[in-house]
Amino acid sequence: MKALTLASILVTAALFAQAPADKPETVMVTYHAKPGAEDELARVLARHWATARDMNLVLAAPHVMVRGLEDGNKTYFVEIATWRDESIPDAAPAPILAIWAEMHKLVEPRGGRPGIDFIEVAVVAK
Repeated sequence: MKALTLASILVTAALFAQAPADKPETVMVTYHAKPGAEDELARVLARHWATARDMNLVLAAPHVMVRGLEDGNKTYFVEIATWRDESIPDAAPAPILAIWAEMHKLVEPRGGRPGIDFIEVAVVAK
């Protein structure tokens, strides 16, 4: 029995040793809120972050969410966050896809940019 347990531990350890390491990806996302949808978008963004954290899809830090105005009265949000692995956004689970669908209803294209505009960035200072 001890030999079987030891063998299963060794097999499990070998499988973990062969698993590819996560390659984190930090992104900066700008959300251009539709007029009148600002507060709802803020709630959806908060729920997105909580869901992604609960599902272990993102790293706890860095994470920054700021709110600003452009053209004097048009609200936008900027979020900087790091996906645990760069493959996650391309194969996002259903709960995240559902939240993304909600987000898209609450944003608008602006200044020639899409309603949700994201770029990969690198953290240079903490």
